[in-house]
Amino acid sequence: MKNVLWFLLGIATGFVAAHVLNKDPRGAEVLADIDARIDEFVDRIGEAYRLEEARRTSADDAPAA
Repeated sequence: MKNVLWFLLGIATGFVAAHVLNKDPRGAEVLADIDARIDEFVDRIGEAYRLEEARRTSADDAPAA
């Protein structure tokens, strides 16, 4: 139970720190850069998933040799 408390305290502290950091123009720029990197990562993962799904679907549609 103690570990859960520390985990929740860490999350709350992170939110407070991000809020304070976002108020500063330089901090907002850093957070915007982090957000852009996360979006790029998510887009790449999504694209890779769709490509793999298309590859598997086309392999399932191919006639058995």
